[in-house]
Order: sequence, then C-alpha cells, then structure tokens
Amino acid sequence: MIKLFSLKQQKKDEESAGGNRTGAGGKKASAAQLRIQKDINELNLPKTCEINFPDDDDLLNFRLIISPDEVGQGYPHDPPKVKCETLVYHPNIDLEGNVCLNILREDWKPVLTINSIIYGLQYLFLEPNPEDPLNKEAAEVLQTNRRLFEQNVHRSLRGGYIGSTYFERCLK
Repeated sequence: MIKLFSLKQQKKDEESAGGNRTGAGGKKASAAQLRIQKDINELNLPKTCEINFPDDDDLLNFRLIISPDEVGQGYPHDPPKVKCETLVYHPNIDLEGNVCLNILREDWKPVLTINSIIYGLQYLFLEPNPEDPLNKEAAEVLQTNRRLFEQNVHRSLRGGYIGSTYFERCLK
C-alpha cells in the first residue's frame, strides 16, 4: 500500500527538520513530483477505476484500470465489446487489441452467452482466420508461409520484434 500524505504535512515535517522541500535521499522534489503528489492526494476514483503504481517511489508512472460495472446497456441484444489487452501477433487481432470474431459482429444473437465468446476466442487462437483479418500482415504470412507464421507467433510470445513491432514476453 502506498502511504500518501498531504503536501501541508510534508512541508511542515521538512520545515521542522530544518530543510527545504526534498525528496528521498535529500534531493529536491521536482515540480512534476510535487504536482503528482498533490493530484494523488485529491484523487477520488469511482468504483470502476483502480490505479496501480508498479514502483512505490515513482508516482509519475502508473497503470489505470477501468472496468465497466455493466456489460453494456444493449446486452444481450448487442454483443459486448471485447479488447485484447496483451499485444499479440494474430491475423484477427490488430495491434490496438481489436478482435475480429464473427459472433461479436454480424453473427451475434441474444441467445449467445459470454461463455460462447470465450470459446469463440479460444478457437480463434487455435485456428486463426486469414480470410477476415484485422492484422493484414500476419494474415498474409499465414496464407503464404505457415511455418514462418508459427515462428513469428513463437517469437512474439517469447518477447521480441516482428518487423518493427516489439511484443512483450507473455509466456510464463
């Protein structure tokens, strides 16, 4: 848990210690550090948002997670929005995480469930569809050279470049 304290208390503590505004190790706190500290102290996130700091000493780098508290107003008549948060080399998933799966578009029916989507996504990973691509480069490689496609998939999962795109390691 990050212990955050008010700037007034920080200033008061520093003045009683006889110093100026300083950060860890006696260094002066930058304007950015002072501002982010103030912003965090005043932060009032809704229940659908969460903020994480990978490094407790670096408040300028954080991850904001926004989760819907509902699947969507039109669900089950409209399909839910699905996004892949992990960058993957796949013909049916673009580099922004958009997923091309027929049951999320034209083949959606209100009788389909979230379970149907999960199985559809699992099948899509096992059997990519180069005929309906979002990542046209990956689809072309799959169609023309399946062995190279498989090598690219393995390289991307282990972490590495495919062309000019870097894929972070996602294998454990």
